[in-house]
Amino acid sequence: MATGDIDTDVRNSAIFALEKLGFTNIEDGENIPTKFSLSQYFPNPFNPVTTIKYTIPNVTLSGVEGSRVTLKVYDILGSEVATLVNEEQGAGNYKVEFNAAQSAAADHPAMASGIYFYRLQAGDFVQTKKMILIK
Repeated sequence: MATGDIDTDVRNSAIFALEKLGFTNIEDGENIPTKFSLSQYFPNPFNPVTTIKYTIPNVTLSGVEGSRVTLKVYDILGSEVATLVNEEQGAGNYKVEFNAAQSAAADHPAMASGIYFYRLQAGDFVQTKKMILIK
């Protein structure tokens, strides 16, 4: 229903469109992810703890139904040093804390200062970024 107030009309149209797509109870200001993304880790460089954020898009908007998500850390030679996420995840904004001091597995030496890579894979989406550990 048009009210003549452009802000109200746009908001009502957006809520109607979202309800038609299958969303309900959307709060004002809540972000609905529309695409995959892998953010820069923070702090940069890190020692020994950092946070990695990523986004999995909404099922209806992306045509993807929940994704098997893996987030892994690799050394400069391409050897896996940590698996941070390995599970089915729905749409949303996620963040994972990575502690390099606690990530060394029995078959991997402790993480030394240097360049590492973190890789997000979710469905057909794959993105890799560089990270620097300084001790």
